[in-house]
Amino acid sequence: MKYSPPHRKLPARLRRAAAAVLCLAMAAGAVAPSQAQLPTLGDTSEMNAGTERKLGERIARELYRDPDYIDDPVLDEYVQDIWQRLLAAARTRGELTAELDQRFAWQVLLGKDRSINAFALPGGWLGLHLGLINATATRDELASVLAHELSHVTQRHISRLMTQQSRQTPWVIGAMILGALAASKSPDAGNAVVVGGQALAMQNQLNFSRDMEREADRIGFGVMTQAGFEAQGFVSMFDKLQQAARLNDNGNFPYLRTHPMNTERIADMQARQQLAARPGAAAAPDLVHAMMAGRARVLSNPGVDALRGYVTEAQAVQAGTGRARQAGALYAAALASAKLRDAAGASKFASRLADLAAGDAKAARLSALLAAELTLAAGDTARAAALADTSSTARPELILSSQARTASGRAADAAQRLQTWVALHPRDAQAWQLLAAAYTAQGQALRAIRAEAEAQVAHLDYQAAMDRFKAAQDLARKAGPGTSDHIEASIIDTRARQVESLLREQALER
Repeated sequence: MKYSPPHRKLPARLRRAAAAVLCLAMAAGAVAPSQAQLPTLGDTSEMNAGTERKLGERIARELYRDPDYIDDPVLDEYVQDIWQRLLAAARTRGELTAELDQRFAWQVLLGKDRSINAFALPGGWLGLHLGLINATATRDELASVLAHELSHVTQRHISRLMTQQSRQTPWVIGAMILGALAASKSPDAGNAVVVGGQALAMQNQLNFSRDMEREADRIGFGVMTQAGFEAQGFVSMFDKLQQAARLNDNGNFPYLRTHPMNTERIADMQARQQLAARPGAAAAPDLVHAMMAGRARVLSNPGVDALRGYVTEAQAVQAGTGRARQAGALYAAALASAKLRDAAGASKFASRLADLAAGDAKAARLSALLAAELTLAAGDTARAAALADTSSTARPELILSSQARTASGRAADAAQRLQTWVALHPRDAQAWQLLAAAYTAQGQALRAIRAEAEAQVAHLDYQAAMDRFKAAQDLARKAGPGTSDHIEASIIDTRARQVESLLREQALER
């Protein structure tokens, strides 16, 4: 397949991810198709798990900084539920070794991009565009994509490609990845990467080999079905991708460029689905997935015309339409109305959604969360705090209730719950930022600055974290003896030393 630079500016996140993969190809030089085949699969990588994890962190650090990165508690929880089930199935099947399980990140980063794409990065980091969530009709289809990408990681395909295609040291490759990420911020520089005599060679190496794709299909299918998802989801997702390929992908399906479809892969999945099909396994209408697809649709395309279109679509949905389609349309319309500052319209659609979701506990919970979110967006912080389920220990309720409580003058209550949460989930940057806001509202500046530093640590930005820790140390010194929080100051000193050590490690890797 010949590479053609896109005629439109790609979204920042996709440009960066593509640039990182292209950079790995540049480090390798040309490889003949016969050399790219893997007749005997197995872990032939020369890169150890720790090194690959650190390479992945370098790229993930840039993705966290990308404006397209989004930490949406509701969507993140939905994706994480699927992801954790797949990880558990991979462990059960023996696909995920104890070493990789411990050493790799196993993190899925969401991007607001509305294109259909997902990608695996070194060290167990995955990227997922909201456009792909919106394009899937069921959670089984979404699970099939995540299972495929998970299998690329568990089978060490990325590090094996780097081993096959380059004998340069991993840190040279990592430096080149960072260079490509920086260059990708300029469209002209990004296009310059793929022109010239090596363009075809780079594209040949951009894709996983055919054997690797087949292996990811086969293992991903087993992991997906082991996790309890329906095999039909793999086939129906393949059908969508095949149809897009036939229509000569116009850029909305970048997933096809790194995972090209062919009849052999499709036939293999169809055969496996027939063998795995369970009698009477026809799925009931999946209201939850439809609602999450509706949320992804709005968050990935928040332009005024698009938002008005979601409202019009919901107005046209008839009572006789399938419940899942109604749920998705009503959810999108309620969220779109709120973004259009039409509180009355948002309330109307949310009320219709609540009636539709009654009887489905998971859908009803999402409907209630949306109602609280809309109330908070309308400025009624006290009512939003009351609507949020404060008895729930789930992250979406925690984040929403903390925002509402801090805004309504109950920052101490919010801080207490957030303190407990971050003690158990120290990599939750959004929770740390909310805790910083709650501390600020209470006039606890030292604790607020430390929370801001911890948020930067969670996003792997150790230099920014160190700057905040130093600011906290300066504040503690200026406060003088007897006036500062000695316990907090001691924690800050300890954490500053730990982060400084991480910075020194990064400097040695360059």
